[in-house]
Amino acid sequence: MRNPGYDCAAVLQTWSNWSGRVKCEPWEIARPASERAIAETVREAATAGRTARVAGSGHSFTALVATSGTLLSLDDWHGIEEIDATHDRATVRAGSKIASLGDPLRVHGMGLANQGDVDVQAIAGALSTGTHGTGATLGSLSSQIRALRIVTADGEVVRCDAEHDPDLLEAARVSLGALGVLSAATLQLVPAYRLHERVWKTGIEECLAELASRVARHRHFEFFWYPHRDYAEMKALDPTDAAPDPLESHKGERIDWSDRIFPSVRDLRFNEMEYSVPAASGPACFTAVRTRMQEKHPDVVWPVEYRTVAADPGWLSPMHGRDTVAISIHQDAKLPCDDFFADVEPIFREHGGRPHWGKIHNLRARELAPLYPMWERFLDVRKRLDPRGVFLNDHLRELFGL
Repeated sequence: MRNPGYDCAAVLQTWSNWSGRVKCEPWEIARPASERAIAETVREAATAGRTARVAGSGHSFTALVATSGTLLSLDDWHGIEEIDATHDRATVRAGSKIASLGDPLRVHGMGLANQGDVDVQAIAGALSTGTHGTGATLGSLSSQIRALRIVTADGEVVRCDAEHDPDLLEAARVSLGALGVLSAATLQLVPAYRLHERVWKTGIEECLAELASRVARHRHFEFFWYPHRDYAEMKALDPTDAAPDPLESHKGERIDWSDRIFPSVRDLRFNEMEYSVPAASGPACFTAVRTRMQEKHPDVVWPVEYRTVAADPGWLSPMHGRDTVAISIHQDAKLPCDDFFADVEPIFREHGGRPHWGKIHNLRARELAPLYPMWERFLDVRKRLDPRGVFLNDHLRELFGL
């Protein structure tokens, strides 16, 4: 819905993220349905001196999207644009929800190599914030990028890949929307496959004792620690040629196509902090978090999640250059979380953690820059593509020290 141009105070709309933590009142909410319309919207915002930001599905807990300028929704710019069966690749429009990709990709015998357990996200938002699943040999979603199209601040569409502007490609894998509007992504896929899911509970000490062997044994492994009872719910996913068995779902096991196994239902709303620490530091970091919660936050009942991710090439990927363990803490969206998160955050930092860009953290440019070897090169690319700061909101200016 575009602002028609009269008294904007009378037509202000409020945008809110999924958890309700972040709200803003943009001057307009635009829904371009073509790449040309995206370019025109950005050009108009820049000419008027307004910031332009893009809202996906609102599953970031930080103020990445918040703006009083132009807020773009790409919900009407979705779908698979091109299939390259020779190289197992697909070009996907930015507004496509991850959940919408499974069936049409499978028709062509392909699927995503990995994904997180939230599939209602827009693919561009998931890529731009470093969203990931679990699996010690598998990178984040952004590691699957082979080419991108980006609408720049002057309304031009630029394409980048490993041969054409490789610096832009590595900067744009995880860009926080600071380089331009990601319009389409060409993703490296794999042959479609089924997964066998097993979910079971055990004491946390047993879980930790067998952690390394389970991570090595399974293509995907993770656990949730439930602090109120001090047990772990473990989940393992492994490829299988077996056919789905509806009876298995009653035994903590399922078999189905990968895109149907990865997602989890998120009915209860929460806020979240996640840090990615070097893989070797994962168990010690988790143990310290557990101790801190038991000693100082016994009222928190929401679980702590533990996942593994392979090293990524993206300059601002939390997994850049190192195999990683991602540890997430949660709190009910109706309850205060800031003091709890701030008390645990130093533990993540002591173990060399990098914050998930879409999840709550308190770091700014001075703390972030030393964590990323390519930080200055990213800022150089950002300045080259957006010298006037059309895509910068207050949150990004603080993150980048601008």
